[in-house]
Amino acid sequence: MGQRLSHPAAALAVLLLVAAALAACGSSTSSNNISSRTAAEILAATKLAAERASAVHVSGSIDNGGRPVGLDVNILAGRGARGRLSENGLSFELIQTGGSVYIKGSPAFYRHLGGATAAQLLAGRWLKAPASSPEFASLSSLTDLHQLVDTALSTQGGVAKSGTATVSGRAAVALTDPSRGGKLFVATTGRPYPIEITKDGANGGSISFDRWDQPVALTVPAGALDITQLQSRH
Repeated sequence: MGQRLSHPAAALAVLLLVAAALAACGSSTSSNNISSRTAAEILAATKLAAERASAVHVSGSIDNGGRPVGLDVNILAGRGARGRLSENGLSFELIQTGGSVYIKGSPAFYRHLGGATAAQLLAGRWLKAPASSPEFASLSSLTDLHQLVDTALSTQGGVAKSGTATVSGRAAVALTDPSRGGKLFVATTGRPYPIEITKDGANGGSISFDRWDQPVALTVPAGALDITQLQSRH
């Protein structure tokens, strides 16, 4: 299971590293004058604001070595996350909270994971495991907002300003990583946070960030099957 679940997190981490930044979409329409700053200053402002955020919605798709990966995840800083991930047509719901991770796969996901018998036994059921377990540790880059920000901004290459654009209805300034080809769009109104990250080619795709600081409900699923207990029986 660990190998199956690691692909979406790894692919997203690659895309974020290439683009070199993460941020939010504020609601204010007043100019923030971010476009007048240098690329390095824009990145610094982006990191500061993102680290102060309480929540974010991350969505989009990535080409992970020819396998399409999709994500639609709401993250609550310091608390966990909930949403849906998919890879090559196999999808699962995810909730992480209270030190545990809960996953409910589609019939195709469970069938791919353990065959027809597993698909029948697990149909509609949630699985539970410690969030720190090896099978799910790779998901932490998706469910920990501050870790996601740090990963996104951990780049050794420089970025350059590359004009302006309108993204998701928002005026934005674009930053490009010449060495890796990633592009980051930062809102020029409201808080100076990026709206979208894009990249062409291998591990390319488009990831959007919105719903910053909006409430995220993290409800523990009832009747989840504890993977640790199931494993101890075999």
